[in-house]
Amino acid sequence: RIAAGEVIHRPANALKELLENSVDAGSTSISVLCKSGGLKLLQVTDNGHGIRKDDLAIAVERFTTSKLKDYEDLTTLDTFGFRGEALASMSHVAHLTLTTMTEDSPCAFRAHYSDSKLVPGKVGESAEPK
Repeated sequence: RIAAGEVIHRPANALKELLENSVDAGSTSISVLCKSGGLKLLQVTDNGHGIRKDDLAIAVERFTTSKLKDYEDLTTLDTFGFRGEALASMSHVAHLTLTTMTEDSPCAFRAHYSDSKLVPGKVGESAEPK
């Protein structure tokens, strides 16, 4: 198990983690939108590799990473961290929405999270990413 134990104390911590995720995803363009110092909205948009729709259900669970396939991959790891650790922490203290698209996907998908679990975007909707 991998447990970085990311703790999100303030929006600046969340922004740092999101920027590192963008860089790790191979982004060459990153934009940030903040409202009320990140307390009302903290949005990071990038052109990274994206997260596959099938992976959205577990994307923000603790101990989740797409960076390792085998134990030996630990010896060649060259990233800032493990996406799921920070996202899991954020989903416990804020409304978290991921909108993502991979190169081979015909469209983007949006998923909403609370306490590391997929939740409906609106009352009465399915939690399934759309």
